[in-house]
Amino acid sequence: MNKEATLMKKPTAKIREEIARLQEQLKQAETRDAERIGRIALRAGLGEIEIEEGELLSAFEEVAARFRAQARPAQGRKPATTPPNGAGEAAGRSAEA
Repeated sequence: MNKEATLMKKPTAKIREEIARLQEQLKQAETRDAERIGRIALRAGLGEIEIEEGELLSAFEEVAARFRAQARPAQGRKPATTPPNGAGEAAGRSAEA
């Protein structure tokens, strides 16, 4: 039996149940991600900054793009031991203040 024939035999109710289960899993995963990112943002001091949501979203998009670019393996490049742009130093100072 090929894959297509197997899918055709699965009742629609079972498929709907599976979709609902996967949607719940996705919702839980998104909640975990949001809580993790929120905790990190608060530790970095973003909770104390008055900033428009659109501006903050733009900054997050820039950070995401930077890390996506770093995720691609660069030939002959050694992994960084400290975050670029002194981010580690800034985080260290804010934690001490």
